[in-house]
Amino acid sequence: MAKKQINKSPDKQTKRPKNPMPAQHQKRPGLEAKMSPQPEFLAPNYKGANKLSDKVALITGGDSGIGRAVAILFAREGADVAIVFLPQEKFDAEETVRHIENEGRACLLIPGDVSKSKFCQSAVEKTVKEFGKLDILVNNAAYQQHQKSVADVSDEQFEKTFKTNIFGYFYMAKAAVRHLPKGGAIINTGSITGLEGSKELLDYSATKGAIHAFTKSLAQQLVEKEIRVNCVAPGPIWTPLNVADKTAKEAAKHGADTPMKRPGQPEEVAPAFVFFASNADSSYITGEILTLLGGETRAA
Repeated sequence: MAKKQINKSPDKQTKRPKNPMPAQHQKRPGLEAKMSPQPEFLAPNYKGANKLSDKVALITGGDSGIGRAVAILFAREGADVAIVFLPQEKFDAEETVRHIENEGRACLLIPGDVSKSKFCQSAVEKTVKEFGKLDILVNNAAYQQHQKSVADVSDEQFEKTFKTNIFGYFYMAKAAVRHLPKGGAIINTGSITGLEGSKELLDYSATKGAIHAFTKSLAQQLVEKEIRVNCVAPGPIWTPLNVADKTAKEAAKHGADTPMKRPGQPEEVAPAFVFFASNADSSYITGEILTLLGGETRAA
């Protein structure tokens, strides 16, 4: 009898880029295409199982980083995807479209600013018009700017951070809820900073804490409608958000203080979003904050 073939290919986990990363800095909002090494988002070891067959998802910040990886895995699981991005991120967004189409699904590009309520309403309506429905909302777009002192946080920065990171989540959720069916899902992107704080990210960490509370509150409100609301709260991930915020020297150390001694890759975070989007996986889960911290165990 023939022996069963065993895949002896090395585990990709052993090949993850580790610190120090190449020193680099970009002007905000940053482009994934200009990063070195580029973030890993294709998840070659992830096999789709039709968990999101014929679903429609809307993802803010879907052009790059975590949002891009989520969009690609959603497509691999059978979903069509609309992605919201800033106009200056168009190059990254078009690359994301190419990979979604390679998965055999359709992608709608919606450029705009989630800090504007009318834009969020328009983004939802465009998605529904294009695909005929909306099943999943992923709130992921974010703004981040380190400051060493509270005195250095300008009123303009504070307002921009809150309008992007929490106002935008509220606006998108408010617009989406009227379209989401029973079995629909909202998934928010939180952060370890929202659980533990961050002394140089006062405004950013405050918005992430608000996102966590918003997740739990909205989950309580929508549970009777059978719409689940959950949150993925990562630690340091290799994305344009961080390269555009930190100095080149600091970017090289991004993630070095985790037990795994490296930043996470977007493709390592994206399966958690699939888990929360899929009723096959998480139909009895709502109002949860799931941390992905590279071995860190301090988060509540």
